[in-house]
Amino acid sequence: MKAEIITIGDEILIGQIVDTNSQWIGTELNKIGVSVYQISSIQDNKQHILNALKEAQSRADIIIITGGLGPTKDDITKYTIAEYFSDTLTLNENVVNHIQKLFTKYKIPFGELNRLQGMIPSKATVLENAYGTAPGMWFFENETIFVSLPGVPNEMKGLMQFEVLPRIQKQFKLPFIIHKTIMTYGMGESSLAERIEDFENNLPEFIKLAYLPNYGKVRLRLSAKGDNKKILEDTLQEKIEDLYKIIPEIITGIDDGGKIEQTIGALLKQKGKTIATAESLTGGKIASTLVSVPGSSAYYKGSFVTYSAETKINVLNVSKVTIDLHSAVSKEVALEMARGAKQKLQTNYAIAVTGNAGPTKDSNNKEVGSVCIAIVTDEKELVEEFNFGKPRGRVIDKTVNKSLEMLQKEILK
Repeated sequence: MKAEIITIGDEILIGQIVDTNSQWIGTELNKIGVSVYQISSIQDNKQHILNALKEAQSRADIIIITGGLGPTKDDITKYTIAEYFSDTLTLNENVVNHIQKLFTKYKIPFGELNRLQGMIPSKATVLENAYGTAPGMWFFENETIFVSLPGVPNEMKGLMQFEVLPRIQKQFKLPFIIHKTIMTYGMGESSLAERIEDFENNLPEFIKLAYLPNYGKVRLRLSAKGDNKKILEDTLQEKIEDLYKIIPEIITGIDDGGKIEQTIGALLKQKGKTIATAESLTGGKIASTLVSVPGSSAYYKGSFVTYSAETKINVLNVSKVTIDLHSAVSKEVALEMARGAKQKLQTNYAIAVTGNAGPTKDSNNKEVGSVCIAIVTDEKELVEEFNFGKPRGRVIDKTVNKSLEMLQKEILK
């Protein structure tokens, strides 16, 4: 079963917003056994939309469109879809009543433009939008499903979760698709590929291997697809065990599809442990990554952004002597920052980072890209120094990634 996702909106093409809808939709479709064949972003242009629909229909079983369903004149999706199906728009009183109730609830004046949102192609099955005014629309034409959804992320997600995904599962017998991702660190993609060449060549046909390199790490994603879930799971586990035998020294963990901050959060919750962070060059980015996980307040206690030497001394009790002897970008200072954060917030773990992200050498005369990362736990202290090169954004991102990898490894011990 193949799906295609089409996002409509000039704001995506000019870079005004980032298309996160497609990523989310693709993930959710994959979970229920639907493979995404292609993702396209197109203009708010009638002919462009018509062409995209025709091309998508030639290669996909399910076509999901987001965007262009608002009340203003530039929102042309439903009018264009009606033309594509040689259909006409009719006023759907249920949609109008839903919009009026929402407007009454929030004390918003109801006007003619809002009533026009109730004009729906007659061939559409209306999908009620619990979070907004524009309804979703479901079409089934020539053995192909077309779904049109609003572009507002929370409205799209609500319609996908409560309307679209259940309908797809009910209408089709879908295969299982299972992903397991092995995280590695310290070996480049080409060297790693040579090391596991025989392993890759001997994978069964229903398992595919993908290399996902990023900032000093390579994730190996094993994807299994088939009708027997147990066979898929058992075979994937066997292949993971084979990899542990071939490259044990560079495997840092298993990612079942979630982000590393989600895995860390789950581990901390499971163990009943807490964490604090102290950041210099990353300016709070490690903290924001950790707290992006819902429920993180159960284990995350707080952060200290100590950007200057004075703040490190006054807030985290880093010794001025240590800074004078070793500089603010040093293993010694990183350790004292972590100790201070852990002590002040009484946590089980603390991460601290200090470094020079550039673009030039600072007063410490440390090379651009120099970073020190410390982790202090109830049992041990760990500190490492790296050089993450240039440019500034890359250094910061690599620092965040490496900090979380080091933390996960310590929690798993």
